[in-house]
Amino acid sequence: MPNADPEPRLFPDDAAIRRIGEGLLACTLPKADWTHEAHIAATCWLLRDRPDVDVDAEIATIICRYNESVGGVNDDTSGFHATITRTFVAGVRGYLATPAASGSLVATVNALLRRPEGQRDWPLRFYSRERLFSVAARRAFVEPDLAPLPDQ
Repeated sequence: MPNADPEPRLFPDDAAIRRIGEGLLACTLPKADWTHEAHIAATCWLLRDRPDVDVDAEIATIICRYNESVGGVNDDTSGFHATITRTFVAGVRGYLATPAASGSLVATVNALLRRPEGQRDWPLRFYSRERLFSVAARRAFVEPDLAPLPDQ
């Protein structure tokens, strides 16, 4: 599947990424800053630099709490999406396991944003639109119907 995304908005330095991650955890990040790139950056920061956070066990609570703190809701049509989140966590985790991810935080995040795993449409390599955007997939992780997710 070709990349349909425009050039991603890259981060200027490690501090900008930490600000996103810390703002997510503290529920102080402005809603306008919670972009696709911020989702990827926060996931990378959490997995790489915050071993005290069990991302697999806590990411749903972290994102739901944040969404609610900025006036959002987590329901059948908006807010937290379990399958998309777990798919991107798998992609970020996979990238972090490669030698290419051995640089600084900003270099790692910016490189990831240019890779397939960092693109908005990456989950559609594994899921049909119908399955991925179903209520069931939003509410809980569902297995892919097109191809298996990469091994961790």
